[in-house]
Amino acid sequence: MKILVLGCGTSTGVPLIGCKCSVCTSSNLKNKRLRPSILISVNNFDILIDTSPDLRTQALKFNLKNIDAVLYTHTHADHIFGIDDLRMFNYIKKKDNKFIPVYGSEQSIEFIKNKFDYIFKEKTESSKPYLIANTIKNSFEIQPQVTITPVPVFHGKNLIYGYRINDFAYITDVSSIPEPSFDLLKGVNALMIDALRFDTHGTHLSIEQAVAASEKIKPARTYFTHMGHNVDYDEIAEICSCKSKQAFIPSYDGLSFEL
Repeated sequence: MKILVLGCGTSTGVPLIGCKCSVCTSSNLKNKRLRPSILISVNNFDILIDTSPDLRTQALKFNLKNIDAVLYTHTHADHIFGIDDLRMFNYIKKKDNKFIPVYGSEQSIEFIKNKFDYIFKEKTESSKPYLIANTIKNSFEIQPQVTITPVPVFHGKNLIYGYRINDFAYITDVSSIPEPSFDLLKGVNALMIDALRFDTHGTHLSIEQAVAASEKIKPARTYFTHMGHNVDYDEIAEICSCKSKQAFIPSYDGLSFEL
């Protein structure tokens, strides 16, 4: 399994428009963060998590040419508003196999079908994505030996999904994890988790809270994502290097690793 970070920024991205802070004006490319999304490739099957508004930029930057399925965490704009760019991946696919399945909670799928109703109306040879919407509540096998488990987490007061894919877990936009969801995360080898900033926030984990959640889950490696312009890459990388019990690693756009 290979993980590629397409974006590890917040809903604004980093740099923020018009901001003159040290991170937003940094020359370090690892401080340039597109909106949050990752690509998981396993057994020649490519799974995208969320379609950020930066999907086109991400696809061109990282030479993406195939998407076989999409998992949606929730329906905030920074996670769904790139959905129309999926049509280019339909075009790349063979005509008899061009539909892309998308998965999410019942609430997420109903929202997407209503917000982007033109996609799910009767198909014609028009320029729109060819998608098949699927509501999920429990684990399912998306490919042989590739199990997807939705992991309910709180994003403020909203209950949304993180995902476990075999021994990897991706939990973005989270402020707290219910106890039953910790059980779903037992035994993961690698975790990618929301770590917005050093200070606390009402709808996201702080870096300290992300560390605490990881220490409870106990993966071999933990990657921070959804980092805002309050987080300088070199500073957080130095802090992570001082951790001894577990490996903590700040993500950056273009980071890839295998499990």
